[in-house]
Amino acid sequence: MKRKVVSLMLTATMAVGMLAACGSNDNASSAGNSSSAASTSDASVAESTGDASAAEDSSASTEEEAITTTLTVWAPSEDQSADSGQWLQTMCEQFNAAHPNWDLTFEYGVCAEGDAKSTVTQDVEGAADVYMFANDNLTALISANGIAKLGGQTAEAVKNTNSQAIVDSVSVDGSIYGVPFTTNTWFMFYDKSVFSEDDIKNLDTMLSKGKVSFPITNSWYIASFYVANGCTLFGEDGTDEAAGIDFSGEKAQQVTDYLVDLVANPNFVSDADGSGLSGLRDGSVSAMFSGSWDASSVAEALGENYGVAQLPCITINGEEKQLKSFAGSKAIGVNPNCEYPQVAVALASYLGSAEAQKAHYELRSVIPCNTELLADPDIASDVLVTAQNNTFDNTSIIQPFVKAMDNYWTPAENFGKSLVSKEVTHENAVEKTEQLNTSLNSSVVE
Repeated sequence: MKRKVVSLMLTATMAVGMLAACGSNDNASSAGNSSSAASTSDASVAESTGDASAAEDSSASTEEEAITTTLTVWAPSEDQSADSGQWLQTMCEQFNAAHPNWDLTFEYGVCAEGDAKSTVTQDVEGAADVYMFANDNLTALISANGIAKLGGQTAEAVKNTNSQAIVDSVSVDGSIYGVPFTTNTWFMFYDKSVFSEDDIKNLDTMLSKGKVSFPITNSWYIASFYVANGCTLFGEDGTDEAAGIDFSGEKAQQVTDYLVDLVANPNFVSDADGSGLSGLRDGSVSAMFSGSWDASSVAEALGENYGVAQLPCITINGEEKQLKSFAGSKAIGVNPNCEYPQVAVALASYLGSAEAQKAHYELRSVIPCNTELLADPDIASDVLVTAQNNTFDNTSIIQPFVKAMDNYWTPAENFGKSLVSKEVTHENAVEKTEQLNTSLNSSVVE
């Protein structure tokens, strides 16, 4: 779409380089304001200020204008594989057919949603015109001027076809920066021959009846225990950076004591490197915690005993506490440096549309977030859809994406490892918990 030589170079290098560059799942983010070099067209000027509303609004009036261009689009490899029916390529070609006066050529690159931040910001002007991102990448993308604000009909469509929580997940300071296409969280898979519907309401009850695998050394998961007992990350809504992370005092120590007992339970298995899924396959475990990305593999492993549900409670000092996962969304973003913003915004809107979300669901079991689709009886009756949406609505918190959240991931991971290695004990729980809290807040902005 822009800088043809750069786009051609991306095609040659991204197929190899992006698989490596996008191999990690980095949840950190950074804050800032967007700006870019000036452009000659009115739509591009609007985009260069970080506001795509003029570009979007002008698309209806300029669509009859003949445009020939190359559009660079990045998405995970799974969305481009034969197994997924080449969802991305299929959607882009359908978009092209729907705009007969736009002669579009697509160049595809591979980048996981969680890696958009690190990949796009390496070379913003050379990055894709349209790409997928996880919402916790937003502040870093904004700071690097790697993502445009969306306005006009596109922003209105986002507001009108999603829950407020989803809209909030792609908004910063009241501006919308992406077209959401799915919620992003985790929940519980279980063997229905081992656990009843009553059993799965409480993790401790489950542990008395069968082996449960949990990724305790994964920082995306371990926070759920602390949040369950009243600990907070950046205030009640996750946006107060100065408030820091509060994993302190008796409420946090009680959780640490609970986790010491949890890892010592013979029916507890620390899930790492896919061991939970392997355990379901060979019958050595009967429950694991993950997300929709593992659904087809779990269903194959469990067969008719396939069960999926929102998160259970845990019992701390005789009281039931609800586990709460981190949650967010995945969305389509637009590079503010693109040559034809009206085309890029229109494509992003289409890739996040009800039509595209339905195809995504049918081809890859990507759970839609479009409210009209969620009301479809065939989709609403899917236990996976129910579990993910119940978790998002009832047993999750929006994952903070303030800058200081960068400092959460490594200390939390190391603490989980210390629990598994038995370095954290009841005797040192107070000391170790306070050390954790200090580490989590070492870079909080005052």
